[in-house]
Amino acid sequence: MGMVDTPERRAKKGGRKRKRLGFHLDMTPMVDVAFLLLTFFMLTTTFAKSNTMEINIPPETGEVSIAHQNVMTLRVPGDGFAYWSVGEEAPHRMPLYDKATGASEAVSKEVRQLLQQQSSANKKLVIVVKISDKAKYRSLVDIIDELNLLKIDRFSLDDFNAQDDAQVHRAG
Repeated sequence: MGMVDTPERRAKKGGRKRKRLGFHLDMTPMVDVAFLLLTFFMLTTTFAKSNTMEINIPPETGEVSIAHQNVMTLRVPGDGFAYWSVGEEAPHRMPLYDKATGASEAVSKEVRQLLQQQSSANKKLVIVVKISDKAKYRSLVDIIDELNLLKIDRFSLDDFNAQDDAQVHRAG
């Protein structure tokens, strides 16, 4: 620890008096505590894992034509519902999330069952997901996660335009 030469201490050493007090500070305990804290925080901190999703994008070689009955469109305007249609039929409305769990969980059971049922009924089905600017990004991530969980790899992302907005109003 730190020691200070006081007049009493100097008298014991030899009796001569100095005008200046000598000061010695032992830094060892402070360095020990600093390294102990550094080690503690390094070992107890959880490192953030990157939340990334791998998406394989096909090369842009041109337009691919697909029959209308093989295209399912899933529209998410941001009102808490998803609107789906196969081909040219009118869109159907369903809740995107269960009301009991809210948006913190995965998509609703209805969406999961619909995706599973439609993909098993038609092996050539391509799902087009259209997300509005008003929708939360979390909705897109949850839908893509659900597609990955169901091992549906034939899906596409497209822009939500005015025609899609009209289709949503037609269904609602």
